[in-house]
Amino acid sequence: MQLSVVIPVHNEAQNIAALCREICAALEKRHVYEIIVVDDGSSDQTPAVLGRLEREFGVMRTLRHRKRYGQSSALCSGIRHASYGVVVTLDGDGQNDPRDIEHLLEVFHATRPNSAPVVVTGFRRHRHDNAWRRFSSKVANAVRSRLLKDRTPDTGCGLKVLPRDLFLTLPRFDHMHRFLPALAKQAGAMVVSVEVSHRPRRHGRSHYGTLDRLGTGLADLAGVMWLARRTMNPQLERMDRRHEP
Repeated sequence: MQLSVVIPVHNEAQNIAALCREICAALEKRHVYEIIVVDDGSSDQTPAVLGRLEREFGVMRTLRHRKRYGQSSALCSGIRHASYGVVVTLDGDGQNDPRDIEHLLEVFHATRPNSAPVVVTGFRRHRHDNAWRRFSSKVANAVRSRLLKDRTPDTGCGLKVLPRDLFLTLPRFDHMHRFLPALAKQAGAMVVSVEVSHRPRRHGRSHYGTLDRLGTGLADLAGVMWLARRTMNPQLERMDRRHEP
């Protein structure tokens, strides 16, 4: 399979090298692939590290935002510049395990014969975060799933497999990455959740605070609900060709 692995990063100089090596180890000799790392305006040594990694790995490309625009913008930039039709996304902090990619690809490939496009998203059942972060995420996922009816237990997992063409049709807005399953369903896609492992963050700290996510999340949720009520996705019936002009 031909894959574009897209990784948004911001100040992940201590994590990105090990993650890229793990991705190569997981995909080498199994797939034709590229790694696109989008540096979202990092202020640490991330650009220098990415420059060295580009020279080390011929399959790797880097893009850099002039300033920090957010994770959704970084994903959009990376997927827009992807060379292949199947996209794998991961967070840049190393908490997603690249060894899980193969299982998601197997599910993606097995489900593809259906007429609808398919998105496979990770489900971090056993998370290595602090108790408050786990609790707040659980509540947020429950509220979002009930209101949007996306039937996705963990929309915040960065590990996903999806068609590039589908992503490019989705509405783009800040924080859209948190609502990808719901947006994909609104576009007529099938969304499948697969349990994946989750690792402790080795270096640095999370770039998102609970209050930040709560404030923007409520506004975004209202917007996605508005989109859901107004999305047009007509289903065509099979035509009787005898009645064609």
